Amino acid sequence: MKTFSMNQLERYPAYLKYFKELRDQGVEYVSSPRIGAKLGYSEEQVRKDLQCVSVSAGRPKRGRSVEQLIEDLETFLGYRDVSGAIVIGVGHLGGALMNFPSFNEMGLEILAGFDVSPSLIGQKIGGKEVYDYKRLHDLMPKLNAHIAIICVPASIAQSVVDSAVCCGAKGIWNFAPTHLDVPEGVVVETVDLASSLAVLSHRMNEANAKKR
Repeated sequence: MKTFSMNQLERYPAYLKYFKELRDQGVEYVSSPRIGAKLGYSEEQVRKDLQCVSVSAGRPKRGRSVEQLIEDLETFLGYRDVSGAIVIGVGHLGGALMNFPSFNEMGLEILAGFDVSPSLIGQKIGGKEVYDYKRLHDLMPKLNAHIAIICVPASIAQSVVDSAVCCGAKGIWNFAPTHLDVPEGVVVETVDLASSLAVLSHRMNEANAKKR
């Protein structure tokens, strides 16, 4: 079984976005040098990445089929197999995620939201119902949702995740700024905004230093 580094997995959505742009422009084939120049990766890196997920090799002087690359990447990333998800905590961030229109293209369907706020319960966000969090144990299994998107304060995130796992969650997409413990067989992906901002700030400082 092939193994993939986190950096490698993070590159694949960038490839897919670029290939879809090429397809919209009527481009049928693309070479590794062109991909690397556009996305800022080395030609060797591009070849290695695509060889891991593509079912066909590139053609000499033409490169790889854009349409085939899109199909290969969507299959690899699971975008063609729709997974049901619920959002727990539908404040500003959770509500924005429920409104995000492109998740379906990525194989993710948000089915509902859950919150404790009376002002939110019974409302619809992005066409999806917001339910009382007390009904999670009753409704999550009925919705057949296996991904829980966590947008609650760090202080309660672990208890919320424990409840979601008890209700059948197999994947946790965590936006709470805290570490979560889950049973074996449950996958957690934490979106660390602080780390991302730190990287951005560091790169900006480096760029400014080069100009001096």
